[in-house]
Amino acid sequence: MSTLLEKARQQEKRALEKEKEGGVPRPAVHFTNPVGWMNDPNGFSDYKGEHHLFFQYYPYETRWNSMHWGHAKSSDFLHWEYLPAAMAPDQDYDDFGVFSGSAIVKDGKQYLLYTGVKIIGGEEHQTQCLAVGDGLNYEKAPENPVIPASLLPEGYDQRNFRDPKVWKDGNLYYVIVGCCAEENGGEAALFSSVDLRNWKFETILDKSYGKLGIMWECPDFFPLGDKWILTVSPIGMEAEGLEFHPGNNCIVLTGTYDPKTMKFERETARSLDYGLDFYAPQTMETADGRRVIIGWMQSCEKAFLPEGFPWCGILSIPRELFLENGRLCQRPVRELENYLKEKAVYTDVSIGKKQALTCIQGRMIDLSVTVKGKAYDKWTLYLAAGENHYSTITYDRKAEVLTFDRTYSGVHWNIVHNRSMAVKAEEELSLRILMDRYTVEIFAEGGAKVFSALIYTENEAEGIFFESDGEAVMDVTAKEIVLEEK
Repeated sequence: MSTLLEKARQQEKRALEKEKEGGVPRPAVHFTNPVGWMNDPNGFSDYKGEHHLFFQYYPYETRWNSMHWGHAKSSDFLHWEYLPAAMAPDQDYDDFGVFSGSAIVKDGKQYLLYTGVKIIGGEEHQTQCLAVGDGLNYEKAPENPVIPASLLPEGYDQRNFRDPKVWKDGNLYYVIVGCCAEENGGEAALFSSVDLRNWKFETILDKSYGKLGIMWECPDFFPLGDKWILTVSPIGMEAEGLEFHPGNNCIVLTGTYDPKTMKFERETARSLDYGLDFYAPQTMETADGRRVIIGWMQSCEKAFLPEGFPWCGILSIPRELFLENGRLCQRPVRELENYLKEKAVYTDVSIGKKQALTCIQGRMIDLSVTVKGKAYDKWTLYLAAGENHYSTITYDRKAEVLTFDRTYSGVHWNIVHNRSMAVKAEEELSLRILMDRYTVEIFAEGGAKVFSALIYTENEAEGIFFESDGEAVMDVTAKEIVLEEK
């Protein structure tokens, strides 16, 4: 074990021991890093009957710096056991950072494919590297880097070549890697291998064509129903109505794929999450055949955190993916039901002026709301409401637009505070809203539209209020997240 890796593990150990004495409360069912900084989820996969999760990680400060891989495991996606850090930037080819990647099992071992970053001539150079381990300790392969940027065709930027996602089909392993071409911007390159150590370039699966960002990060590619799904996180997009916001996005490309010709035919392109804080997701397939996705709940352009937090980083609730009428939909993993306790149920309650409903409050709550009728134009839900602070979800029925706003949540930073998404509701509006201390995730249109955001309002602000500018009739079910019950 290298000195850098041992140092990181000791830092984790001290932080977790100190936390036992008390400290900043964590979300209940959303993963957070043990200490320091976290961004992208990595290596999300099963190994020896347990779900493993790695993550981009700097254990010494709550800001981005030299990337390590943190590590945790779980039996239900919701309660995670921290494991010692898996990798540190301790080799010549990755001494600037071990960037994002994925994991796969081969011959009983867990193989990690990741991006190694080295500074050459003052610029980053990125290659794909391999580490092999037993679920706890990992050794980097002597063949590294196993996929040098020189394998790309001419005209590709060798400084932007990262985030390998690996899978197996038949006797071959495949990996998709984000890259950047001068002519088209972001692209997704496909490579194949018989042994995970020797790779060859196959094709470009899809590309931005100058419209969907200048670089594609964290690509993922998988079958779902009768379609194939390519998810990418583009850098530097321009806004397009309410579908794509400016800057870094997370988009889903749906289409067909022929494994023999390795040709992907894109049919649709849209946002994967319309929120303020969602990026760099990764999926895995469970033993029972579900496709589960998890993402980083943060804006790439601006991290914000209250003073005194020893950790910076929250991942989304793991979500099951499914197709409904050709659209990719998301819902919280079914394991969450084991930790929900019903608090209150209301049927056909009429709402006008701002009011609370008895027993509906809190910051760890799963709230299902159906708003019926056409006698209102705007309906508003107040969350995390206290004496001075609150956040709102507002639905403009005529414009068919849902808006989240955290302007008055107590945030002190010059960041984006509100964003909207188009939501259709011909006869009724149906929403599922999951709150977990600092997180808000909104599922609309049966999960076809999802919105994720962070709020760092003081935990004592637990009020939930409903308001409408005309009569709105609602059905409401509130469930509390209860950790002790399984």
